[in-house]
Amino acid sequence: MQPDIRFPGLGIEIQHLSKGFDIFGFHIAWYGVLIAVAMFTGVMITGRLARKTGQKPEAYYDFLLGAIIVAVIGARLYYVLFSWSEFSDNPLRIFNLRTGGLAIYGGIIGGVLMAIRFSKKSGISFGRIVDTCAPGIIAGQAIGRWGNFINREAFGGYTDNLFAMQIKYTDVTQGNLNPGASLQTVIHEGVQYLQVHPTFLYESIWNVFILVLLLVLRKRMKFDGELFCLYLGGYGIGRFIIEGLRTDQLRIFGVAVSQALGLMLFIFAVVYIFIRRRRAASETL
Repeated sequence: MQPDIRFPGLGIEIQHLSKGFDIFGFHIAWYGVLIAVAMFTGVMITGRLARKTGQKPEAYYDFLLGAIIVAVIGARLYYVLFSWSEFSDNPLRIFNLRTGGLAIYGGIIGGVLMAIRFSKKSGISFGRIVDTCAPGIIAGQAIGRWGNFINREAFGGYTDNLFAMQIKYTDVTQGNLNPGASLQTVIHEGVQYLQVHPTFLYESIWNVFILVLLLVLRKRMKFDGELFCLYLGGYGIGRFIIEGLRTDQLRIFGVAVSQALGLMLFIFAVVYIFIRRRRAASETL
């Protein structure tokens, strides 16, 4: 049997990569498991940071319980909004999350709305709340991207670089085969593979880098909300670059939505941090 996925440049072959498993007659998708692990990790990191900064972790646990639900709904609605053609013939598929289809920007919007509500209820500043949550969010994103690997989705066009990934062509869903993308198949021992950029891997590595950056710099922040801005800008510029490689971009009027939004978030973060830091510096004179 030929491997399901190959990384020829790295000498790695994965013989059998299932998308799920069965327990007592119930099918469990690995995508869902990884999303759950990502959420749990994010909650634990947030609770730990809350304790380190003299806040009550329990208050954040209560907040995150509702925020995660709203974030998942937001992530799904965002994806459905820009991919309506996938659901127009069968709208009930909107509720099937096991096959993927969550857009992080929709989740961020949902989470921010809940943070605003939590701020008003708790008396904790909005900036402090999102600063406390930022490392947990990016850590969860780094883990969650591996769900795309399991589902053979969120990859880029053809490449022959060191990290080139080969996926059995029969395992790739039609939604990822954008006719306008640079796609190329190769034959390995009689089996047809799609050779692509593993953009899920690029983004996961970038997210880990942003996580480390946030943890290193968090004590050097000059105002509440700066760490969250750093997260938005760092993730945004990485997403802007990586999204340009992907074959499954969510588009509107011919523009890759996540790429445009990533660039706007980066510009916003840089400008906002500059203005706030400059204002803080002038106040100390």
